[in-house]
Amino acid sequence: MPVGALTGTLSRYFARKVALSILGVILATILLVFVVDFVELLRRAGDARGGGASITAIANLSLHRTPAIIERVLPFATLFGAMGAFVMLSRRLELVVARASGVSAWQFLAPAVAVAIGVGVVSTLAFNPLAARMQDRAERMEARLFSSVGRSSGQARWLRQRSIDGQAVIRANSAASSGVSLNGVTVFSFTPEGQFRERLEARNAKLVDGAWDLEDVRVIAVGREPQSLARYRLPTNLSAAQVRETLGAKTMVGFWNLPAAIALAERAGLSPLRHRLELQELLARPALLTAMVLIAATVALRFFRFGGVARTILGGVGAGFVLYVVTEFADDLGAAGLVNPVAAAWLPAVVGCLVGATVLLHQEDG
Repeated sequence: MPVGALTGTLSRYFARKVALSILGVILATILLVFVVDFVELLRRAGDARGGGASITAIANLSLHRTPAIIERVLPFATLFGAMGAFVMLSRRLELVVARASGVSAWQFLAPAVAVAIGVGVVSTLAFNPLAARMQDRAERMEARLFSSVGRSSGQARWLRQRSIDGQAVIRANSAASSGVSLNGVTVFSFTPEGQFRERLEARNAKLVDGAWDLEDVRVIAVGREPQSLARYRLPTNLSAAQVRETLGAKTMVGFWNLPAAIALAERAGLSPLRHRLELQELLARPALLTAMVLIAATVALRFFRFGGVARTILGGVGAGFVLYVVTEFADDLGAAGLVNPVAAAWLPAVVGCLVGATVLLHQEDG
């Protein structure tokens, strides 16, 4: 068999092994995240009036919440999947045979890198928009299921506004429809001079033309007895785009909608920094997954040459964790405006690739 054909066969074989290993880790992670989230939602549903939501509704909600979580752990899933594939190939001496037949380390790494790039591209172009849509549906479902519990179903959202009647600070237990529908709402209203006027407690609020439409409202005003109203309209100068920029979670905007979200924020006079950072992070995801594969490859080379699989695997996991922490740190710096979004998104991935390639060069060529 010609050397070229042999190399092509091995490339497809290595690519299949790495792809199946990464897919297996991703599926196992999906199952684990779903089960843990489902149990947590069951516990919260027990606090709801009338016995809470049905098991089917809770399972559906957990299923919709899972993709957004998987996006966050995708680099680790790629690291563990590639590491598992390389270690198994080493333990079966398949890499040793490949090296003996004249295949260099870079040749059997190329298919793994191609798989990582493919996973990153699919994740950015297809999985991220799907996760964004499912996350938006999950927030609406969560609001319907848990708004009656009287407690926050997640991290509280805060919003400050000005109107002809003065200022108001709005707190919501949860937000749906990219922030224009709020649940578990508390409003602190002030006069134009800054004096406290009243406190509004509402079951939910929806942004309509020039106002917030509050339902099931309890009004607590200075010098008056508390009142209960079916509806209450709170004037606002905020547009839907401004509310989405302020309250919308980052995972609510999919890759294909990010350019429009950036343009909307700029036209509204708001900072598009968060959306710009998210766009660059999605573009840099293939490079970040490539860095994880290169880190995993250092484990395979050290194993079949020197032994000590437990120590080298732990080192690979530690290196991947450090890269992930650096990525999150750069993300925080970029979100705070301290680092350019392009640098914050791309620098950790590029540095990770360079460090992994440097270690491999040292192991391969000394």
